[in-house]
Parts: sequence; C-alpha cells; structure tokens
Amino acid sequence: MKLRYSKQRSAIWNFIKDRTDHPTADVVFRNVREAYPNISLGTVYRNLMLLRDLGELRTIEVGDGLTHFDPNTCEHSHFVCSTCGRVIDLMEADVRAMCGGISESFPGRITGCTAVFHGECEDCCGEKENS
Repeated sequence: MKLRYSKQRSAIWNFIKDRTDHPTADVVFRNVREAYPNISLGTVYRNLMLLRDLGELRTIEVGDGLTHFDPNTCEHSHFVCSTCGRVIDLMEADVRAMCGGISESFPGRITGCTAVFHGECEDCCGEKENS
C-alpha cells in the first residue's frame, strides 16, 4: 500500500520517532498542534494507528486506561512507575532471559513476550530517600 505524503503525518512521525517516554495520542496532539493549530485529536489518533498498522509504532497498554505509543518496535517490555506514571523500556537482554526461562518449561513454542512491570522508578525512590 502506497501512502500519499501528508505534512501532518510527517509532523506526527517526527515528534514521536525518537521518543522513549511512550506518549499518548493526547500528548502527541498537544505538541503537533503547535505547528498545525487546525489538526484534530482524531487526525492524530488515526495517523498514529496507521503508523502502528504499518509497523512503524507499537501500542502499549500499561494499566492507566490509555493507549501509549512506542516507536521501538523490537520485542521488549516496560516498567511503569506507580508514583509518577513514567513508562520505561526494559532492557531486551533481561526480557529475553526471562522469556527463555519460561519457554524451557513450556511444551509449546513461544514466539514473543510482552510484560508490564509496576513499581517505583529510580527518581521517585530517590525523592523518598531525600525527604
């Protein structure tokens, strides 16, 4: 499928392509709207979902009821801070080791693994220690 060029889609992609904070459609919308004041949240969401369908993004659910978008399409898992809500990528090697251990005892074939871990991030833990 060949897509026509879209300035708005390009702006959405340029905003999200190097991000590691896993923004929601609303975060993308608020930022892209600065350059394109007439863009709608629906347009942003449809383009994000199109980019996901094309394999350029992943969607992740982290338990907050919102869809987050991740330009890192490699198999990996996430950590969600229960204090600040930050979503952090977990190292691929750690996830592979975890999935490898499970696949050794599983009689079928596991082809991928996605997990969401919850707790407190380093910054929030440090704030409590300094209080």
